[in-house]
Amino acid sequence: MDYLQITKSPSLKGNVTISGAKNSALPILAATLLSQNEVHISNLPDVVDVKTLAKLLEHLGANIAWENPNTLICEAKQIIHTKAIYDIVRKMRASILVLGPLLARFGYCEVSLPGGCAIGARPVDLHIKAMEKMGANIQIKGGYIIAQAKNGLKGADILFDKITVTGSENVIMAAALAHGKTRIINAAKEPEVVQLCEILQESGVKIEGIGTNELTIEGSGGELLDFKPIRIIPDRIEAGTYLCAGAITNSSITLENIQPTHLAAITDKLEEIGFSFNKSTDSLTILPSAKLKSFEVITTEYPGFPTDMQAQFMALATQCEGASVIEERLFENRFMHVSELQRLGADIYLKGNLAKVVGPTPLIGADVMATDLRASSALIIAALVSEGVTNIHRIYHLDRGYESIEHKLRGLGVNITRLSR
Repeated sequence: MDYLQITKSPSLKGNVTISGAKNSALPILAATLLSQNEVHISNLPDVVDVKTLAKLLEHLGANIAWENPNTLICEAKQIIHTKAIYDIVRKMRASILVLGPLLARFGYCEVSLPGGCAIGARPVDLHIKAMEKMGANIQIKGGYIIAQAKNGLKGADILFDKITVTGSENVIMAAALAHGKTRIINAAKEPEVVQLCEILQESGVKIEGIGTNELTIEGSGGELLDFKPIRIIPDRIEAGTYLCAGAITNSSITLENIQPTHLAAITDKLEEIGFSFNKSTDSLTILPSAKLKSFEVITTEYPGFPTDMQAQFMALATQCEGASVIEERLFENRFMHVSELQRLGADIYLKGNLAKVVGPTPLIGADVMATDLRASSALIIAALVSEGVTNIHRIYHLDRGYESIEHKLRGLGVNITRLSR
C-alpha cells in the first residue's frame, strides 16, 4: 500500500497550477446523461473520483474517449442500463448524482446507496424526498434506491430543510428534463452548483436565480439537451490547501489557474492571520507575515468558510500564536484528523463540535494515518514543519481528490516521496 514520506521543508517557493474542481467535474459528468450529443469536457482533474464516475457512465452505456488525462469526450445517447451498481457506487458518495438524470430521462433507475469518506452522516433522504415531490415512487430495497416515474418527472416546489450541494445538483439535473417548472428553495450556492446551472442554461434550459438560494427551472419535457464544450472551473479547495502550505511555512508561493472570488472566505481568513496577497484575474501570490495570529473559524455553506478547508486550517493553527477555535457545523465526524495531528505533537482540545488549538507548537515527525480526503492534506501541511520524517499512510483518500500532489509539492521545494510497503 502506498504512503507518503515527507521530510521537514521549512521554506517553499515557486508556482503551482491548480487543477479543475473535482466537485464540479462530478455533477457535470453525471449531467452528460441528459445530452443528445457528444460532450467535450476539458480541465478535468486526473483523480480517482473522476475516473470512478467515468467508469460508472461507461457501465451505463456511455462511450467515453479520453483525449488526455484531463480531457474526454462523452457520448451518452445510447444508454443501455439504468442500474448504478454497488461495486462502483460504494467507492464514492457522489455516484448518487446519476439518480436525477437517469430518473428524469428514463422514468426508472436503480442506484446503490453510496459510500465514500466516513466523515459523518450525509443522508440521501433529501434527494429522495425531492424526487418524490416531482412524482417519483421510490423504495429502498436490497441496498438500492429503486425509483420510478412512469409518466416522467413533473415540476414542483422543492424546499430543502437543509442546504445540500449534491441534493441541489440532483434536483437541478432532474428538473432540466422534467415537465413544467421546478422551483428550488434553499438551494446551494457553491461555484460548482453555479457552473452546473450555467452549462444547462447554455444547452437551452431556462434557469432563473443562478448563484442565489432560489432557482426556477423550466424543464424540456423529456427532450434531450445539446451541450456546448465545457471547461471545468479551478478547484478552490486544492487552491486553499496550497495556500495553507505556503502559510504554515511562512513562504511566498504563487497559485495559477484560479478564480480569486471563489477563494474569498479562505483568503479573508488568511489575511486575519496576518498574510497579504498579490492578486490578478487568474493568479494569486501569498506573501509572508511578520506574525501568525490565532483565529476563529466556523464552517458553513458557501460563501462562508468551507468545511473542506477546516482540517488544513487546523494544521496551520498549530503554528499560530495563541488559541485558535474551530467550530464544525456541517459534519459531526470531521475531527478524526485531530488524533493524528496530536501524534505529531499538536496541542488540540476537543469538546463536541469545537476544537481549540494552542500554538505555536513544535511538531515532530511520526507515522500517521489519513482518515478522509481533506485530513490527508492537513497531515501533509503539518508534516512540512515537523522535525524529521513523517510517514502518511492510507493516502488512497488523497488520490481521490488531489491531482499529482507530490509532484506539485516537489515543484515548491517539498522533500516528499511516494513509497510502497
